[in-house]
Amino acid sequence: MRGRTVRLLMIIGVMAVGMLAAQTHKEYRFNVGPKARVSVNNPYGGISVRPSSGNVVVVDALLHSDKVEVDNTQTGNHLEVQSHLLAGADPESGRVDYELSVPADASITLHSSTGPLHAEKLHGDMTLEGAAAAVDIREVSDSHVHVKTLNGPVMLKNVQNESVEVDSLSGPVTLEQVTGPLVQVISTSGGITYAGDFGSSGEYRLTSHSGDIEAIVPETTSADVSARSVRGEVHDDVPLQPKAHTWFPTEQGKAFMGTMGRASMSSTVVLRSFSGKIHLSKRSAKSQ
Repeated sequence: MRGRTVRLLMIIGVMAVGMLAAQTHKEYRFNVGPKARVSVNNPYGGISVRPSSGNVVVVDALLHSDKVEVDNTQTGNHLEVQSHLLAGADPESGRVDYELSVPADASITLHSSTGPLHAEKLHGDMTLEGAAAAVDIREVSDSHVHVKTLNGPVMLKNVQNESVEVDSLSGPVTLEQVTGPLVQVISTSGGITYAGDFGSSGEYRLTSHSGDIEAIVPETTSADVSARSVRGEVHDDVPLQPKAHTWFPTEQGKAFMGTMGRASMSSTVVLRSFSGKIHLSKRSAKSQ
């Protein structure tokens, strides 16, 4: 028994060494001008983007085997990076994990089937697309954010003064402190959670066909809110001033429409679901 255990440990050790030996780090540097455009297409593996100092793009790629290569093309102020799968590559051997540093004003386009996708502290336009990829965007401002996934979870946190569009098939979408002129989330079956104050003059549209929608707002929020679920339940724990005129019938537990806070500084909030539950709740000052 002891000899068998020793042999097993030796085999595991050899396999681990082989896997590490197959991994390769590669670094690429590109000089770019203001408002550069950077695109990364990665079938398998994650992509993480953070701001760099100066007008330089640094690409750090971890290749998990010799079944994949990294192709890059720079045309003027546009940089394209792509994982090139070789014959026999599969999701594991074809995996590349990218870490990029880009100028904070660069526009980025990231695509990965398996992810995760991460971007932070940027203020250029960004498009992140994936299938099962988890998407995480934090501390970005003054741009346009577009996220498109199938079933990967989406997290946006501290996204300010942005136009935000999220399209998801079934993955959960969470927005924390997200404000902008337009914040729109459309999901087929995934749940949507919004935690924040809805800004002061934006349009917020959260729609899920069968997923639940929860909006948690502080007491100081000013917004015109309407919520409706055809077959689900609708509840609000926030005192709303009723509208004199409504464009759809309101019904306890099915739909409501009203104003919270100061109407002169209100954003427009629309919550819609066909069969999911909708809940508007107030976060107390102590928990903020």
